[in-house]
Amino acid sequence: MSLLTTAELQRYRGLLDTLPKDSPEIPKIKVILQEDQKERCKEHFLSFVNCMWAAFIPGKHHKDMADAFERVANGTLKRLIINMPPRHTKSEFASYLFPAWFLGKYPQKKIIQTAHTAELAVGFGRKVRNLVNMQEYQDIFPTKLSSDSKAAGRWNTDKGGDYFAIGVGGAVTGKGADVLIIDDPHSEQEAMQGNPEVYDRVYEWYSSGPRQRLQQGGQMVIETTRWCKRELTSQSILKSI
Repeated sequence: MSLLTTAELQRYRGLLDTLPKDSPEIPKIKVILQEDQKERCKEHFLSFVNCMWAAFIPGKHHKDMADAFERVANGTLKRLIINMPPRHTKSEFASYLFPAWFLGKYPQKKIIQTAHTAELAVGFGRKVRNLVNMQEYQDIFPTKLSSDSKAAGRWNTDKGGDYFAIGVGGAVTGKGADVLIIDDPHSEQEAMQGNPEVYDRVYEWYSSGPRQRLQQGGQMVIETTRWCKRELTSQSILKSI
């Protein structure tokens, strides 16, 4: 089904407001609008966000982030860095809604998710897994969990896709990634220490571990708050990500 044009959407919505409530056309129009919404969720990340997150309040930066995530998903953007202060929806987008949307579109692909602690990374994995398992999600995407996927941080789709969550410093031996997501590799507490060795250790782990696990043509997303000039996004840019 092709997406409805703006004029078509306005016409159908107008008919819902003007037709008698017992009109036999109303159920047909509702089905058309529902199917259009499903297609929009498949094609556009922000439409998916609005469907899955009822309390979401969009801002201009969300549109910019959504456009970037769509380019990551379609392969035209290989490296994405998002630097924003806390409480700007970075993690909700990058580590929760985007992985679910990406695996809906490409259920055969593999994601490695990292965060500054294993507990946090596994927490993201649990949220993504639970979302994929919801009926509202499966009304949009046919992607399902494989029958033996029970672990929050390590699970598979029924099409051979793979989700693997680790904390900074964790081993990724034997794993590959079509998309590598690094979410806040430095905690606020670490940043307050002012110890440069903390940042150097994270970069050493990143460069010798997760970065080497990208599949050919794979994409990488790093989203973090910038705490100092030695944090991961700075070093990865200076040393060429």
